[in-house]
Amino acid sequence: MHFRSFRFSLRIILPLALVLALFAFAVVPLVENLTLRWSIRDLDARSQLLASTLQEPLIDYVPQNAATKINRLFDRAIQDERLYALAFCNPDNVLKYKTATYPESIGCGSARVASELYQTTMKLPQGSLHITESPLISDAGQIGKLILVHDMGFIARRDADTRKYVLALFALMAVVISLITMVVAHLSWRRWIDAVKGLLRGGLAQRSNLPQVVAVSPAGSSQTPPEIRPLEVDLRALMYEYNIDRRNRDDAAHLWTPDKLRQLLREELAGDEVLVVSNREPYMHVHTRNGVEVRRPASGLVTAVEPVMRACSGTWIAHGSGSADRESVDRNDRVPVPPANPSYTLRRVWLTKEEEEGYYYGFANEGLWPLCHIAHVRPVFRSADWEMYEAVNQRFADAVIREARTDDPVVLVQDYHFALLPRMVRDVLPKATIITFWHIPWPNPESFGICPWREEILEGLLGSTILGFHTQFHCKNFLETVDRYLETRIEHETSTVSYGGKLTQVENYPISIAWPEDSVHSDVAESRHSVRTELGLPPDRLLGVGVDRLDYTKGIIERFQAVERMLEQYPDMVGRFTMVQIAAPTRTSLDEYQNLENRVRTLVQKINKRFSTGSYEPIILKTEHHDTDQVNRYYRAADVCLVTSLHDGMNLVAKEFIAARDDERGVLVLSQFTGAARELHEALIVNPYHIEQSADAIYRALTMPEVEQRERMRSMRLLVKDFNIYRWAGRMLLDASRLRRRERITTKIRSHSRKSLRRVV
Repeated sequence: MHFRSFRFSLRIILPLALVLALFAFAVVPLVENLTLRWSIRDLDARSQLLASTLQEPLIDYVPQNAATKINRLFDRAIQDERLYALAFCNPDNVLKYKTATYPESIGCGSARVASELYQTTMKLPQGSLHITESPLISDAGQIGKLILVHDMGFIARRDADTRKYVLALFALMAVVISLITMVVAHLSWRRWIDAVKGLLRGGLAQRSNLPQVVAVSPAGSSQTPPEIRPLEVDLRALMYEYNIDRRNRDDAAHLWTPDKLRQLLREELAGDEVLVVSNREPYMHVHTRNGVEVRRPASGLVTAVEPVMRACSGTWIAHGSGSADRESVDRNDRVPVPPANPSYTLRRVWLTKEEEEGYYYGFANEGLWPLCHIAHVRPVFRSADWEMYEAVNQRFADAVIREARTDDPVVLVQDYHFALLPRMVRDVLPKATIITFWHIPWPNPESFGICPWREEILEGLLGSTILGFHTQFHCKNFLETVDRYLETRIEHETSTVSYGGKLTQVENYPISIAWPEDSVHSDVAESRHSVRTELGLPPDRLLGVGVDRLDYTKGIIERFQAVERMLEQYPDMVGRFTMVQIAAPTRTSLDEYQNLENRVRTLVQKINKRFSTGSYEPIILKTEHHDTDQVNRYYRAADVCLVTSLHDGMNLVAKEFIAARDDERGVLVLSQFTGAARELHEALIVNPYHIEQSADAIYRALTMPEVEQRERMRSMRLLVKDFNIYRWAGRMLLDASRLRRRERITTKIRSHSRKSLRRVV
C-alpha cells in the first residue's frame, strides 16, 4: 500500500520537478548575464581607481625615462590577482613600457577602442581578458596612456558558483515541495485506502449472500467517506463474488454438473451469449442406404466441448463436412442439435475442396500439427496453404460476428485451426470476451521458430482475453515463444501478456470428460462376454484395448512393438492375451497418414504371423469408426488400456477408460508424454520409445492383483469425477466473467479515485 502511495506521489512530484528544472535552466542564463554585466562594471571601476593611483608617479617617471622605476611600479601593481598586465604608450602610440605578461597582440590599441569607453573583451590564448585605457595628463599636456589588462577568469569562476548555488536552491525547493506533496498525498491516499479497507472488512464480515453484504453499510451512510460512497456497492460486490467464485472453484468435494454449470453461467454471465468455434462439428448428417443419418465424429475436442454447449445453450460454429449437411440446415445454415433433444444451435460454414485442402489438410495438419507435436514428422509450410488458412479464419470470424447478437459475446475458440481468428474478431468486437483453447501441445521457442508466419500466429492468439493450454509446461513454452518473437510486456507472476494495449491471460486448464451417469453403462460382465463373443475369443482371454485416431502422434507402432516384445519375454502370454486396436481413419488424403496406415498394417501382419497359433492372433486391428457406446463396451471389457502417445496435449482416452470402469478394475498404461500423465499418477507411466519398459508395464498390468487394481482405479476415478469437463469449462468461463467484471469495476474505481485525490491534493 505504501508503494502505491509512493507511486501516486511520484505522478505529482515528477511533473513538478520537471517544471522546476526547466525554470531553473531558464533562469541560470539570465543570472549569468547579469553577473557578467556587474563584473565588467566592477572591473571598469577598479581600472579607473588603479589608473588614478598610478598616474602621479608615472607623471614623474616618464619624462625622466626612469624605466627601472616604472617596471618596478608595474610589477608591484600586477600582484593583484585580477590585474593581468600593464603597459604605457606615448602620444605616438609607441609601446614604451610593459610588464612581462603583457600580450604583444594588444599593442597600444586604437582610437576606436578608446572611443568605445576604452574597453573591450578579447579571447587570447591566456584566456578572457578585459582591456581598459586611461590617459595620463600632466601640466604640459597628455604624456601618453596607461593600458590595464584584467584577467576575467574570476568571472567564469563566479558564474560557475552562481550556477551551482541557483541550481542547488531550486533543487532544495523541489525537495521541500516534493516532501510536502508526498506527505499530503500519502495522508490523503492512506485515508482513502483505510476507508476502502474498512468498507471491505464490513462486507466480508457478513458475506453469506449479496444483499446482506451490500446492506452492511448503505451507500451514503455517515460512516463512509464521501469519496467512497459511489463505489461502496461495487467494492462489496466485487469482494463477495471473488470469494464465492474461489470457494466454488476450489471445493473439490463438490461435483460439477451440467446443472451447476448452467446455474453459475446464469449468475456470472447474466445471460450473455456463448459462441463456440471449431473446425470439427459435433454432429454431421450423412447419406446412407437407410437415408440420412446423424453421426458424431470421432474427436476428442467434440467429446470435451459438446457437453459444455448442452449446458450453455449457445451457438456452435463449425465446418459442415457431412454429405447431407446442406440438406439439413435452414436458410441461415443453422440446425438445432442434438437431434433427439435439441439444446443448442449448430451453425455450419461451408468450404470448397480447395479451401479444405489448403487450410485444413495443408497448413493446419501438415504444418502446425507436426510442428507442435514434435513427433519426428517434418512440418511442411506452403505460402498457398497459409493464404487459404488466413482466408478461412476470416470466414469463420465473419460468421462469429454475424451470429453475435450483442457487442460483447463470450467466444470459445477451439484449437490450432483458428490461430488468427481471435485477433480478427477482436478488431470488430473489441468488447468481446474471447477464450481460446489450444488443444494440442505448444512447442519450445526454437521449434516454433520454424514456422515462417510465427509472428502472425502469435499476434492472432494474443487477440484472446484468455488463452488456455492443458498444462503449465505448455503455458511456459508459449510465454517464452512470445518473449522471443514479439515486443510485448510479460508478467510471469500473473501469467499475462500485454500486446497492442490489450492483456491476454495465459492459463492452464486441464481438459477432461463428462462424468457418465450410472445408468449409461451396461453391466461389466455383460460387456466382457459380448465383446469377446464378437471377437471370437474365449471368456478367459486377457484383453488389451487401444482407442485412437490413426495418427503418427499416438504411438500405435510403438505400442504394437511393445506387445511383440512382451510376448517374446513372457511366452506364457502367447494364446492368453489379445490386443484390440480401434484406429479411426483420419486425414487419409495426406501421404504421412497413408504411409502410417501401411506401416501399421504391415506390422500387425508380421506380429500375428509370428505368434498366431490356430485361430489365435495377438493383435486385432479395427480401422473403422466406432460410436461412444461401442467404445465404452471395449473399455469395460478390457483388462488393460494402452495409451502410448508420443506427444499429446491431454489424451481423453485415458480418462474415458477410467470413467467407464465403475467396477474399479482394469489397469491404465499411460505415456509420460501426455498431459494426462501429470494428473493420473496411479497409472503405469511409461516412455513409449522404451519398448522393453512398455512391454514390462503391459505384463505387470495383466498380472496385477485385483486389490492393487482397485486402489489405483478408485483414486483415478475420484480425480476424473471431480475434475470433469464442467469444471474445465466452468473455470474458463468464470475466469472470463471475473475479468470482465473486474475490468468494469476497476475502471470505475480508478476514475473516481483520480477525481477524489485531485480534489484532496
